[in-house]
Amino acid sequence: MKKRSPYSLFRRQTAILIAICCLSACGALERKASVPPRQMGEAKIAGMDGVRYLVASEAGINQMAADVMALRKTANSIDFTQAANYLSLSGGGDDGAYGAGLLIGWTERGNRPNFNLVTGISTGALIAPFAYLGKEYDPVLRDVYTQIGPDDIFIKRNLLSGILGDGLSDTTPLFALISKHVDHALLKRIAYEYSVNGRWLLIGTSNLDAGVPVVWNMGKIAGIGTPEALELFRKILLASASIPGAFSPIMFDFEVAGQTFQEMHVDGGAITQVFLYPSALAQRGKDMKIKLHNQRNAYIIRNSRLDPEWRDTQRGTLSIISRAISSLIQTQGIGDLYRIYHTTQLDGVNFNLTFIGPDFNFPRKTEFDTEYMRALFQYGYARGIEGKEWQRYPPGYKSSYTEEAPK
Repeated sequence: MKKRSPYSLFRRQTAILIAICCLSACGALERKASVPPRQMGEAKIAGMDGVRYLVASEAGINQMAADVMALRKTANSIDFTQAANYLSLSGGGDDGAYGAGLLIGWTERGNRPNFNLVTGISTGALIAPFAYLGKEYDPVLRDVYTQIGPDDIFIKRNLLSGILGDGLSDTTPLFALISKHVDHALLKRIAYEYSVNGRWLLIGTSNLDAGVPVVWNMGKIAGIGTPEALELFRKILLASASIPGAFSPIMFDFEVAGQTFQEMHVDGGAITQVFLYPSALAQRGKDMKIKLHNQRNAYIIRNSRLDPEWRDTQRGTLSIISRAISSLIQTQGIGDLYRIYHTTQLDGVNFNLTFIGPDFNFPRKTEFDTEYMRALFQYGYARGIEGKEWQRYPPGYKSSYTEEAPK
């Protein structure tokens, strides 16, 4: 049976949308003016200063480093002789069931660490807050990734509405699912872990206007504690999972010099499939003499397969476009792992990677197929209990590299 990569249906639909828009020059929906390029660094969400980082800029790196330094001064005493553990959760749509299952299996194995840093993109962003708060929230992960179906994620629009709108599907159900589990109580827990224990939760989105990655400090947002902060927290998770073309983008209002603008944000995977921390941050930290833990371990959960997918591509424009998009996403994801590996080696951080292996071949009937997700969840769960699937190098770096992760 042929393997189907995540979002294969969405890729085909997106390819159709691209082709039709090119032919018909369809009009765009109204929106507020985008933030002027030269003022992006000045743009702020009302009442929530400094809650995001433009990590492609020097100013963004400096702001993040300053927040690291400030948090070190206000958080509880940090024992630098203890290992620091970082968790990165990639995108992958319904393949997020792998990461959810693996984390719960890891919990039951008994050596899942309390992570000092958790980052998430797309489906990884939806997992991240619960992975950050620990095993108490494992039941939420189990419920979300074994009980939901397509109707819990999106409502398909008809083709005409999709073309004339800003996405082929409406994600109102997904926002309702996020809102069900992300409430004021959860924000209070995250705010406490950030401000008192100095633990970081970062979510990535893509600013489609500027074409740059944006990293949101979810602990700082949670610490604001207002209804507006809760709404922003939820919208960021939705934005990070909003596949361009398939789902509508999320619009964020910003203020610059008393004027109101908007930024259009979509799936963080439009720019990167997974991230750990900006490589420039480590050098900035050295310049500022920020003390580091003696041992640091990075765990990267890639919610996707990494073995090449063979597909009998038809000789047709839409088929070729769809195949090219899927190949681009696949190779981008592998490139992201090499980038993270290079950063960890420069900084003396132990690299540990897990992903969906070629031995998982349960058929997927449709996107967010409940039976498929349950099977993948169990597959990840078994790997988490075994604890032997962490690899110390990116795929293809060495011919044999399976080792057990550090205990």
